[in-house]
Amino acid sequence: MAIYFDLLTGETFKYKTIRENKGKSLLDAPNSYCVIDIETTGLSPNCDSIIEVAAIRYQNHQIVDTFSSLIKPDDFDEEFSENGWYLYDFITELTGITDDMLKNAEKTGKVLSKYRDFIGNNILVGHNVNFDINFLYDNFKYYLNYNFTNNFIDTMRISRRIIPDLPHHRLQDLVKFFNIDYSNAHRAAKDCLLTAECYFKLIEMIKLQYGTIEAFKDAVTYKYKGIKASDISALTDSFDTSHPIYGKVCVFTGTLEKMLRKDAMQIVANLGGINADNVTKKTNYLILGNNDYCKTIKDGKSAKQKKAETLKLKGQDIEIIPENVFYDMIIID
Repeated sequence: MAIYFDLLTGETFKYKTIRENKGKSLLDAPNSYCVIDIETTGLSPNCDSIIEVAAIRYQNHQIVDTFSSLIKPDDFDEEFSENGWYLYDFITELTGITDDMLKNAEKTGKVLSKYRDFIGNNILVGHNVNFDINFLYDNFKYYLNYNFTNNFIDTMRISRRIIPDLPHHRLQDLVKFFNIDYSNAHRAAKDCLLTAECYFKLIEMIKLQYGTIEAFKDAVTYKYKGIKASDISALTDSFDTSHPIYGKVCVFTGTLEKMLRKDAMQIVANLGGINADNVTKKTNYLILGNNDYCKTIKDGKSAKQKKAETLKLKGQDIEIIPENVFYDMIIID
């Protein structure tokens, strides 16, 4: 297992959470779906707890049902008794959720069981929804022994592609851009409604700019075509030689969700890494993007990934990492 480094703390850690059955991130506009949002005590599925979940079920873009519930984490009573409080002040200030509100809420497993039944097999829509999906995946597995495989659509991912000049792509930035009322935000149910409104606006923009969703997908999915490793060179000659990317040969496959491939390759070069177009025995990292829309792929794995897996089985020093681990390594906000 590869060792990764937290550049903020200087600590090393092992990337342990492999969500093998996680659904795919889609660029699409289905008629039926669930918009979801959760509130948590922090940013780490391994260390933090879910304290609220919400979902709105849509058919033909019309609301047909809603779900919303606070959650009392398993360690609530113990932590509250010991500290006199459970939620940090900034979480209460951000979400409006207080300890008193959680005291009488149902426990995590019971709420998540209802939430799973409400969501069903629907495609999920959310803003920066990968965050929510990771929490739900891990908690569904722990509490329900359930593989959370729903595919999902991220409005942040769409926003980055359809409004590239927007300085930031947080939900509050989209709401402001579309002139939508942002009051009572940061509660899960309200954020679901705001996300849905932004989703509708983004789909309208896609149709105005590209005509069809398929044309949009083709345009943004294949923007990296023609970019070769030889086209990228470092913009600095000062490198941190202790960085895990420094001196390592990196290859990308698939479409990255947060940035264009050329931008990711530029970051690798600026960190002293070595970009390459193809997987060879010299490759140290293969970074996996999204292969959903590559028409030549039938089993979800590109030729690069298959070759990397073969080399790894033969003992080659090569790591196959998902996109989010790559961002952890380079510390991208």
